[in-house]
Amino acid sequence: MPTWVVWFVALIGTGHLAAYYGGWRALDGTLKALPVLALAAITIGTPSPIGAGYAALITAGLLASAVGDVCLVWPERFTFGLASFLLAHCFYLAAFAGAAAQGGAAAPWLLGIAVVAGVLLAVLWPHLGRVRPAVLVYVAVIALMAWTAARRAAAPEIPFPCGALALGGALVFMASDAVLAIDRFARRIPAAHAVVMVTYYAAQTLIAASAVADVA
Repeated sequence: MPTWVVWFVALIGTGHLAAYYGGWRALDGTLKALPVLALAAITIGTPSPIGAGYAALITAGLLASAVGDVCLVWPERFTFGLASFLLAHCFYLAAFAGAAAQGGAAAPWLLGIAVVAGVLLAVLWPHLGRVRPAVLVYVAVIALMAWTAARRAAAPEIPFPCGALALGGALVFMASDAVLAIDRFARRIPAAHAVVMVTYYAAQTLIAASAVADVA
């Protein structure tokens, strides 16, 4: 992953947060998706040590995420944003599944991720109303995506650090979405948008890096 891309993500992400908290709605909406689009440009244009198929799925996930970023600028388009991010997680799940069957430590990872997902659903459930089925599917898919990333990271055919980067990105993405969901549905979290966006950009950067990292 070129260093300049990481700095670009950090700089534009900081600009988005400054515009958001400064009340500059048009500017914060304009900047929001740019870091993820930059990451997609890198995964498209850089040869992947994992293979073109993996890079293509990661790129598709990044582009679907960018659509979700744009949708979530408008609260009334939350459902479309949720659908876009669900699609992104499905692309990531497909990317990670390629070598997941050769990974180990399946049971401990499955138990840990299932517990986290279950606690999140228990917190959210009384507040979800008609969106319960959609949120249930979303949490199940992102939990499955994280577990698949964990199994893939343990596969001997996945070179270091590609598997570890993808796993770190999947877990941080799960944490970011959990903060977003709790803040939206259950209880307000101070500076929630900053927490969500910092972890979100970090997660996407790690996942993108897993497709183009220099391998050991």
